[in-house]
Amino acid sequence: MRRRHRAAAPMLVLLTLALIGVLYAAAGSATSAQASSDARGANAELIKQGQQLFAEGCSSCHGLGAQGGPEAPTLIGVGSAAVDFQVSTGRMPLAAPGAQAPQKPVIYNDEEIAALAAFVASLGPGPQIPTDEEINYQDADLAEGGELFRTNCSQCHNFTGEGGALSNGAYAPNLMNATPRQIYEAMLTGPENMPVFSNETLTPENKRAIIKYIQHMDEQPDYGGWGIGSLGPVTEGLFIWVIGIGLMIGAAVWIGARVR
Repeated sequence: MRRRHRAAAPMLVLLTLALIGVLYAAAGSATSAQASSDARGANAELIKQGQQLFAEGCSSCHGLGAQGGPEAPTLIGVGSAAVDFQVSTGRMPLAAPGAQAPQKPVIYNDEEIAALAAFVASLGPGPQIPTDEEINYQDADLAEGGELFRTNCSQCHNFTGEGGALSNGAYAPNLMNATPRQIYEAMLTGPENMPVFSNETLTPENKRAIIKYIQHMDEQPDYGGWGIGSLGPVTEGLFIWVIGIGLMIGAAVWIGARVR
């Protein structure tokens, strides 16, 4: 009777393990390829949907290929973040050209906004919509955010983020109703008169700190009563003089007329 070599059993185990490894890798590659194919297919479908929505609601100003027009800029290369900001805040589509696109009720749902953003993003590279992780400001530095806001943002939005007037009919909007994603996208894309704060100028950590500071301001009550936009002591003093003393003078005239 032939005796098996003493190394036969270990070699058989090794060959079995190797075969299992090869089969597992092959199955994993096939699954990954299928997932990648599915993702490309889903993205292509989303882009197609966005193209249709763009043709219906945006092409009259921006052109069918988003190349721009006489009164509308090109959207090639603006990225999905710019589209998400403009459409999710109701600034686009724009009813008529003006000094600035006003914020108004949103006419597209989340899926349609994602489709429009995907279509524009497919036309050229640009800033992408920030992920949930990128806008998670819970661990951000509030004090740093306040310093960065006062240095970079308060000149236009004022120290409390309530907004303010700019030149030529433009204005810096109130930040109190903006979502963290919209604030991040605004810094990333520079809508309207706002400068672009790229990740090289303000890092993602800086952006999260600013968002935390804005959210903190939004939660603060007006201890002095009616805040009237927190526009500062000069404006508030002028309000008191014009409105308050004006009412007092009117009351005095009314009383004098009644006495006669």
